[in-house]
Amino acid sequence: MKECRLYDIAKVIRSKNSGPFQITLDVLFEDGETYRKIRESGIISREKVAALYRMEPERIQDIVFFDKALGFKITYDRDISSGTCGDRDVYGAQQHGPLAELRVTLS
Repeated sequence: MKECRLYDIAKVIRSKNSGPFQITLDVLFEDGETYRKIRESGIISREKVAALYRMEPERIQDIVFFDKALGFKITYDRDISSGTCGDRDVYGAQQHGPLAELRVTLS
């Protein structure tokens, strides 16, 4: 079994606004085998993502796996709306870091 970061095995990990009140995280893989291992491992869950982002699991609105795209999407509620005074990432483009560092084990 090999342990690595999600960053090491994904082709794309990015974040962006999903409207002014939510952030979407996208993760895409180059090959179906790696994608299926991640999908079937159960490591991508509301509880795990909430722990990574230090938030309540109820803020995770959706986790969707797209087999045809070899990837998944996670959408969660922002702390404050995009562009509000105190918002430090108006476009939501810098929010993928914790997910990229997720340690996964592949067999």
